[in-house]
Amino acid sequence: MNQGLNKYVKYSLVLLLSISLILFTQEIKLIKNPDSTPITLTTIYGLLILWLFSFIGILISDIMKKVPIKIIQSFPILGWVSVTSLIFCLISDTFVQAIQAVDFLSITTPILTFAGISVADQLVDLRKTSWKIAIVAVFVFMGTYLGSAILSQIGLSITGN
Repeated sequence: MNQGLNKYVKYSLVLLLSISLILFTQEIKLIKNPDSTPITLTTIYGLLILWLFSFIGILISDIMKKVPIKIIQSFPILGWVSVTSLIFCLISDTFVQAIQAVDFLSITTPILTFAGISVADQLVDLRKTSWKIAIVAVFVFMGTYLGSAILSQIGLSITGN
């Protein structure tokens, strides 16, 4: 039981670090652009609500790993956090108003940092792959970009802009 409790303490501290990074990023953005989203008490409430939703999602994910249905067992934590957030935000508009006080760009910066750190561990595996994969990746990126640009242009042409 103590090991399980330690796991949740670590999760809560990582989430607290994430919330702190979001607050720091929003403060730096506010220094650089005084017209951006200000930090108020509602911002702090919004960050605490995001922390709570994330922690509830982690708890639900651990509970659902014990369910005998394979799809529910393999459902990702991010999915459970999203479902939790959706349910609570549908129940009360207070959650939505508090979360709106948190700047969106400030949220994405720590998320992208954590994603980069998690991918950095896999760079050794990337070196083991063939150089041909880099050529394929370049063409995939170019095709995705061109496809998006073409679809955007078609959409703009249809709307008359």
